[in-house]
Order: sequence, then C-alpha cells, then structure tokens
Amino acid sequence: MPLADRLVALAIVAVWGFNFVVIKWGVAGVPPFLLGALRFAVAAAVGLWLVRRPQIAWRDLAVYGLTVGFGQFAFLFSAIKAGMPASLASIVLQSQAFFTLLLGFAWLGERFGRAQLAGLATGSAGLFLIGLSSGNSLPATGFGLTMAAALCWAVSNLVVRRIVRRGGSPDMLALVVYSSLVPIVPFLLMWALFEQPATDWSAVLTLKSAAAVGYLALVATLFGYSQWSRLLSRHSANVVAPYSLLVPFFGVLSASLFLGETLDGLQVLGGVLLVAGLATGSPVIRRLFWRGQKA
Repeated sequence: MPLADRLVALAIVAVWGFNFVVIKWGVAGVPPFLLGALRFAVAAAVGLWLVRRPQIAWRDLAVYGLTVGFGQFAFLFSAIKAGMPASLASIVLQSQAFFTLLLGFAWLGERFGRAQLAGLATGSAGLFLIGLSSGNSLPATGFGLTMAAALCWAVSNLVVRRIVRRGGSPDMLALVVYSSLVPIVPFLLMWALFEQPATDWSAVLTLKSAAAVGYLALVATLFGYSQWSRLLSRHSANVVAPYSLLVPFFGVLSASLFLGETLDGLQVLGGVLLVAGLATGSPVIRRLFWRGQKA
C-alpha cells in the first residue's frame, strides 16, 4: 500500500476513534434519540447527492438500517449519555466481531476454527475484566447498553453476508447512505415518546451541538466510509482491515486528551485482551501478521 493510502487509512481510524469523544459532547446538549435522528438525516440529505442506490432490495436496506443505524446508535448514544466513558465505549463496541462469529454459527450455520475459538475466549475474558470494573468508573447500565449496540452491529454484519450470499455486492458507502433513511423516523418517534418534554432547545440549538451533528454525519460517516470503500477497491481486505484495530487506540487516546478520561488496571488489561482476541479470531488479520504477508 502506498504511503498516501496508509495515511488515509490512519486518518479514517483516527476519525472513527475520535467519534466517541464527539458523541460524548453531542449527548451533553442533544438528547440521544434526537441526536441519532439528526445524524442520519444530515448524512442522508448530503449523501444521496453523491452516490446511487445500491442494487439490493429495499427490505435488506431497511433491516440493515434498523440494526446498524437505529439499533446500534440508539444503544450507543444512550450508553454514553448514561455515563459510559468514551474510551471504553470505543473498546467494548469491538465485541461486535465476537457476536458476529456466534450469530453466524447459529443463524447461517457458519463454522469456525480453533484460532477463532481462541480469539473468542480471549476477547470474552477481556470483556469480563472490563465488566468487573462496573461500580467503580464504569456504570453497569452504560456497559450493558454498549454491549447491546455491539450486538446490533453484529446482526447488521449478517445482513450484509446474506446479501452477498444471494449474489449481491453492495458498495459500503451507498449502503450506509441509503440505509440512513431508515433510522430517522424510529429515532424521532423515540424522541417524541421519551425525550421531547425534557428537551432543552437552548442546548440543542448551539454551535457545539451543530458541530457534533456535522462531525458524526459528514466526517465519521461520509468521509470515513467513502475513503474506506476507496481503499478496499484498491487493495485487498487483508491489507486494509488491520487498520480497524487502531480505532480503540485512537478512541482511548482522544478521550484522554479531550475528556481527561483514564482507565484503571482491569480496564486496560481487559481492553488489551479484547483487541488481542479480535486480532487472533480474524482470519484476515491473522493471515497478515502470523503468516508474514506484506502490506
């Protein structure tokens, strides 16, 4: 991979890592469900001008949008609002890879080998250690909601796999943009039911809140996925995928720099085990690092 593309890959994962800090800032002024509605509305309004609809059924778009869009971010935004540290959210959300493994086995009949089982066991141990810190700096509700967000992300991964199995080959940017239409109404309904009476419009209608929405929709979503798709179109997955392991690193680093968050010993060890399990259980990453393939 040329140096320019390596720098782009690093920029993407840095943007996605910093995303958790921006969510923390966003939910401080905008209720989580309203923030979700605004994020997807802006992403769709801009993105629809940039890409064509992917050649997949609207039903698949709807299911994908409800899982990765509404489900994942409703839980994630609510978790961070409930006090989940941005740094830990960036780590725990990566458990989606293990949920994907288990759901693929149960739902699609996929099999996994010893390395994936070892990765699952290692990652589970990491999550257990992080969960042990509940009651100290980690709220149990926030941890549980983040795990629910990871589960929703995993379900969306299986939706994409089923699309591919049926002969589809969706462009990820187009899939993300058009599926962004789906969560808007559910988010607005949840806001109207649970958040509308307590919404402080003086906090919502601020430059800081607008910047948070703009970052989440335009930078993290449109820039991130457009450039990630471009890299995948130019390089094989075993070259691009390992960079995603750096998202928690940038999440922890940015949370430390901008929010003053720190991790205790259990959380650090748990995070290391979780990322190690992710690396061990991923065939793509394992081939790159353990078999010496060149990037």
